Amino acid sequence: MSVTLLPATEQLALLRCHDLTALDLAEQHIAQIRRLNPQLNAFADFDAERVRAQARNPRPGPLSGLPVTVKSSISAAGYRCEIGSVLNRGSIPDRNAVVVDRLLAAGAVLLGTTNCPEFLMAYETENLLYGSTRNPWNLERTAGGSSGGEAAAIAAGLSAAGLGSDSGGSVRQPAHFTGICALKPTAGRFPPAGHLPPCVGPFTFLGAIGPMARTIADVGLLFETLSGHDPTDPSSAPLAHRTVTLQEAKRVPIGWFEDDGLVPVTAETRGAVQHTVRALERQGFTVQPFRPQALEAARKLWWAFFVQCGAMLYAPTIRGRERYLSPTFRDFLAIARAELPLTADSLLDSWVESDKVRARLLDEMREFPLLLCPVCSIPAFKPFERSWTVDGTTVSYLDAMRFTQWFNLLGGPAAVVPVSRSAEGLPIGVQIAGRPCADELVLSLAAAIESEFGYQPPPIAA
Repeated sequence: MSVTLLPATEQLALLRCHDLTALDLAEQHIAQIRRLNPQLNAFADFDAERVRAQARNPRPGPLSGLPVTVKSSISAAGYRCEIGSVLNRGSIPDRNAVVVDRLLAAGAVLLGTTNCPEFLMAYETENLLYGSTRNPWNLERTAGGSSGGEAAAIAAGLSAAGLGSDSGGSVRQPAHFTGICALKPTAGRFPPAGHLPPCVGPFTFLGAIGPMARTIADVGLLFETLSGHDPTDPSSAPLAHRTVTLQEAKRVPIGWFEDDGLVPVTAETRGAVQHTVRALERQGFTVQPFRPQALEAARKLWWAFFVQCGAMLYAPTIRGRERYLSPTFRDFLAIARAELPLTADSLLDSWVESDKVRARLLDEMREFPLLLCPVCSIPAFKPFERSWTVDGTTVSYLDAMRFTQWFNLLGGPAAVVPVSRSAEGLPIGVQIAGRPCADELVLSLAAAIESEFGYQPPPIAA
C-alpha cells in the first residue's frame, strides 16, 4: 500500500523512526495529488513548492511533518478561502483560523485548501470556481458536501487528514459517501473563530469545525491536539481532554434504530446498522432498539435555522448578484424561498422551542446516552440528483440527509465510521451520536466499531 494511504498515526511513526523525512512524505503526497486531483477535483488551492518549503523544516510537535488539508471555508493565511463562490474569487485571508494556528503549531504541513459548495449550503460539492468534486469510489458520483473536497482528498490518499465543518452533516455525510471517518464535535470544543462565514447566531450551536481522517485513531489525534478552550469564544467551555477506555464505554447503554419511521433507507444501509449492532453485542456492549421521539421536532427546527435563517444571512451578500450564483446554491435558495418568510415572532418562537426540544432529546437520552443510526438514506448520488426511490417511496434531497441534522440541533458530538458497501460498491457508514461534551465517549465507541470494519482504499488510489 502507498504510504499516503496509511493512517496518519502510522505516517507519523515512520517520521519519528526516521524511515522517512517530512520532505519524502510531502513528495509522495504531491505525487498522489498530481496523479488523482485532475480526476477528483478535490483542491481549491495547492502549490507544491509551498508544501516543500514547509516540509524541509517542520515544527516539532505531535503532528510534526504530517501533510494535512483544510476546507476552503476555514481561514488559512495566504491560501484561497473563497467558500466556493465567484463572489469571493481570489479571497485570501491574512490570518489563520484558531484551529489552523493550532495545526501549524503542532507541526503539520499544510498541503492546501479543499473544495466546497458555494456558501456551504449543499450536500454535494460543486461551484463555478472549481467545478464538481468527484467520489474516488466512482467518478460518476459526488463526494458529498459541504466538506466534499476534504473527504475526497483524504479517502484517496491526497491528504493524511484534515478539517471540515458541519452545520447539517457536512463532515459526516461526505465521510459516509467516501468511506472515511469524521467527527462533528460538541459545539465549542473546536474553536470556530476564523470559519467562513462566522459561526454566530443559531450557527453557534448548529455548526462546528470537525476532524476528518481515514481512521478513528487519526480523528482522535486531531481532536486531542486541536480541541480546547478559546478564551475569546463565548460558546467555548474549559473542558480538558480525557481518555475513555473500552471498558468504560461498554458500561454505557446504546440505543439503535434503522430509520426515523418517516423516511426509508436502502436495504444496504439497514444492513450496515444491523452488522454494527451484532459486532457490538459480540464485544460485550449493551445495545437495544431505541428511537427518540423528539427527532422530527429537532429536524423542523434545524430546517428553520439552517435553511431559512441561512438564506436570510446570505441575502445582503447576494442581492443584485444572483446571476453569478452556482446551480447548487440556486437550488438552496429555491428551497428556502418556498417556505413562508420567518418573522421576528416566528424566529423567536423557534429559538425558544429549540431549547425545549434539546431538553426533550437530552431527557430521552438519559437511558441511552449513545445512539447508533444511519448517516443518510442513500449512498453517494450522481451530481445534481435531487430525489431517489427507496423501498418504493420517493425520497427528496434534504429528507434523505435528515439523519445528521438532528444532532446539529442538539449540539452534541456525532461520528461516522465506514462499515459496508452498497450493491454498486459505494461506501456506507454508520453514525454514533452522544450527549453534549461526550466526544471522547463517542470516539471510543467509534473505535470499537472500526475494529471490525473500517477504511478500505478506493481502487483509484491504489
